[in-house]
Amino acid sequence: MADLPEATLAPFRCMRNNITEEIHADISGKAIGGAQDAVRMQRVVSFYEKLPRGPAPKRSAKGPLEWYQQRYMGDNPSPMPLLHLIGGLTLLGYSFEYYFHLRHHKNNAH
Repeated sequence: MADLPEATLAPFRCMRNNITEEIHADISGKAIGGAQDAVRMQRVVSFYEKLPRGPAPKRSAKGPLEWYQQRYMGDNPSPMPLLHLIGGLTLLGYSFEYYFHLRHHKNNAH
């Protein structure tokens, strides 16, 4: 870098000075592993030691919707909800058809 002119090196010297200004000489008292950090780390370790280990226990269903989700969409999902939806829409459609049209033909022909 000695071959480069002074004007070319000027921006790099400025950057080097800014970087050295950011690093403080008195960081030894606040280094990681000091007394304050050791106490704080011990609290974190004791918190994590109290947590349960292993897989979480299975939750029991608290209502009909949760029971349905556990039964058909849980660990072993099945296509039954799709069939239930098709059956429910068929029943709903027939009930509408009966109310709006078929009940008028119950006792007399069209």
